Amino acid sequence: MAGRTAVYSLLPLSTGEIMSRQPEATTSKMLLYGGFPAVWMADGEAARQQLMAGYYTTYIERDVRTLINVKDLQAFQMFIRLCASRVGQEFNASAVSNEVGVAVNTIRSWLSILAASYVVYLLHPYYTNIGKRLTKTPKLYFYDTGMAAFLLGITTEQQMDVHPLRGPLFENMVINDMMKSALNRGDNMQQLFFYRDKSQREVDVLRILPPNLVEAYEIKSAQTWNSDFFANLNYLRPLLKERMLKTMVIYDGQQENPQTDNGIVNFRHLQS
Repeated sequence: MAGRTAVYSLLPLSTGEIMSRQPEATTSKMLLYGGFPAVWMADGEAARQQLMAGYYTTYIERDVRTLINVKDLQAFQMFIRLCASRVGQEFNASAVSNEVGVAVNTIRSWLSILAASYVVYLLHPYYTNIGKRLTKTPKLYFYDTGMAAFLLGITTEQQMDVHPLRGPLFENMVINDMMKSALNRGDNMQQLFFYRDKSQREVDVLRILPPNLVEAYEIKSAQTWNSDFFANLNYLRPLLKERMLKTMVIYDGQQENPQTDNGIVNFRHLQS
């Protein structure tokens, strides 16, 4: 009946939900396992890998590509692995098109289906009149870091510890948590953006609150605190002036100071 339908987006487990059952899980383990409940319940690494492989084969390779009638499986496999290699980066469809060897419109169609199927999503740039030339290209993330790690061929915590994409995967995990928190509050994820201008100044996440107020977050996978983490937040603050409501660094270290102006918080305590 009209007016009696509610739609909920049930995404993979958040950091808080994982820690409620696995409080001793390391950061690398959370990145590697992702948020699928069955993966955390798997009996051993071989079983976990088998689950991820099964999900990829039956859902992404079979069901998703069937929706878009993919005839060249090898090209589609290359495409989705290239997506994983670009996690946390601006997504340039033309560049991916050249690497995969298919048309740009095909890449955009494949990306659209992956997004509609809750495999990947795009974080759009914040674009406002602040006197700077801003990027207009969105950044690519996965709804589940475990799937991204699987596509990247990362199979152990030790590999994750030293992998060159560990930082972007950590950023992905934190943004996932922010997105899940927003959805649980009934907010639209489109209220999350990132900032980057032509001088390559970047702030990882801007959360927009009515009436056009901004919370700005830098995300760092480091365990050691560095005051330079505030550099881009301090750059952005005078550009937004009175619209800036909060600036905060989210990282993997123990030193915390959850104040409104240049606060510091461990990612595990972000939603607490």
